[in-house]
Order: sequence, then structure tokens, then C-alpha cells
Amino acid sequence: MNKLFYLLVVFTVLTSCSEYQKTLKAEDISDKFKMGETLYNAGEYKKANTLFAQIVPSYRGKPQAEKLMYLYSKSYYNIKDYYVAGYQLERFASSYPKSEKLEEASFLSAKSYYMLSPVYSKEQSQTTESIEKLQEFINLFPESEYVSEANALTKELSVKLEKKAFEIAKQYNTISDFEAAIKSFDNFIFENPGSTYLEDAYYYKFDSAYKLAVNSVERKKKSRLETAEEYYIEFKKDYADSKYQQDVEEMAEELKEELENYSSQS
Repeated sequence: MNKLFYLLVVFTVLTSCSEYQKTLKAEDISDKFKMGETLYNAGEYKKANTLFAQIVPSYRGKPQAEKLMYLYSKSYYNIKDYYVAGYQLERFASSYPKSEKLEEASFLSAKSYYMLSPVYSKEQSQTTESIEKLQEFINLFPESEYVSEANALTKELSVKLEKKAFEIAKQYNTISDFEAAIKSFDNFIFENPGSTYLEDAYYYKFDSAYKLAVNSVERKKKSRLETAEEYYIEFKKDYADSKYQQDVEEMAEELKEELENYSSQS
């Protein structure tokens, strides 16, 4: 019984492959469309895409073109060719603004750009474009069933940009360019007031100011110590129970001692 079932499966697969190859080489575009749709519905997206690509030019302007272009565009998404999928789904949406598939195609186009967003450590222009595409979708379809997911994807991408900006600022601290670090953290705090990295940014801003002050030349040291102390007060006001509390208090104590030395010399 098992052997018979196995032979049946093999026969079905071979027959299917044979029909596909035959249709691929045939001239009849309607047969290609039918088989392409059958393959698409069966999850054979790559084969379906190959057939659709052959007949797209021939269906231009015909009543069946909308359905064909939807399946063709979405097949790129399903085979994870997100670069082409984003373009083709966007093109479908602009070509068929009254289509019942408009909302879905618009969302999947935007999501394709999201899928192309690189890891945070790489250049992030693609991430910025992805956020713009998702926001365009949200603005156009505020009541869409896809809005919740679009908002979640937008938030994820925004956090990625925040992490990129934070790590750049932190790198200045790591290489001991403390003035550049302070400026970068100031910019980060101003541009990302609701960031999950805000506490870290304030901490490393203070840390940079502290290190700049204690390692400063004498003629600049007092003013830099005072500035670092101001950053300490600013940090403590918002993060009294910070995860960095022990380090912060140790640095603050050293600042206090250094400033007291200046007071005793007066």
C-alpha cells in the first residue's frame, strides 16, 4: 500500500513537471495564465512567476490584466524578492486604484521595503525610506486591518534608527573624543525625546563630561568640572533610581572633591 502511494506521488510530480515544461514552451497565453494561477494557488510561486512574466506584456490593457498583475506582483513577495515586490506592488496600486486588492497591495509594497531594511550597524537610508512608505500607507488607509501591523513595523524601524544614532554617539565616548560625544548625545536627546535609549544617552553624556573634565588641562578644568556637575544634577533629576546609579555617584563624588580643591584655593 505504501509502495503504491509512493508510486502515485512520483507519477503526479513527474506529470505536473511535464505539463509545466510543456506550457512554458507553448504559445497559448491563456494556458500559461491558467497554469500559472494553479501553481500560485498550490504555493509554487517561483514557477507561477516564471509563467506570469512571459505573458504580462500580452495582457496589457485586457480585462484579465488586473488579476494577472496582482498575482504576478504578489508572487515576487512570496518568493521573498522584496526589492522587485515593493516596486511591482506599488505599480499595481497606482495602476488599479479601484481594485479590491488595493489596500493589501499597498501594505505589502510598504512591508517589502521594511523587509529590505538592513541591520542597525549598516547604512540606514533604506530604513528611512521604509518608514516613509509605511507612514504613507497609514495615512492613506487609516482604518485598514493592516494599520496595527504597519504601526508596529514603523516603531521597530524607528528604534533601529535610534540605536544607530546612539551607537554613533557612544563610539565617540569609546574613542575618548568626549566633546564630540557630548554634542552627539545632546543631538540624540533632542531628536529622540521618547527613545528607549534616553537614560543611556544621559548617562554617557555625563560620563563623557566627567572624563573630559578630570583629564582636562588646568586652564579649562574648573569650568568643565562645573559643567559635568550640572549634567550629574540633570541626570539625577530624571533617573534617581538608575541602573547606572553606583557609577554615577562615584563620578559625582570625584567631581565634588575636585571642585572643593578649587574652593579651598580661593
